[in-house]
Amino acid sequence: MSFLEYLLGADARTALMERMMQKMGVERQLKVVADHAAVTNRAVDRCRSCGHQDECAAWLDETAHADHPPAYCRNSDLIARLQSIR
Repeated sequence: MSFLEYLLGADARTALMERMMQKMGVERQLKVVADHAAVTNRAVDRCRSCGHQDECAAWLDETAHADHPPAYCRNSDLIARLQSIR
């Protein structure tokens, strides 16, 4: 894999994380949580290291509304904590 392919893949996984946060309705909470830059960076890192990108993209495309992310989501604990802020 070339460095360019790595960067393109990382951008795609970052986009998946952003879509998941929007789908779960916690994108605003993520932006205002204490030390939000570090929390966001850790969330992106977890998403980037996940091996379920195709499943995640399909789930995001096919799911109109959900209370919880799919079981394989490496950010499910963060999402639950952000949902409790509402």
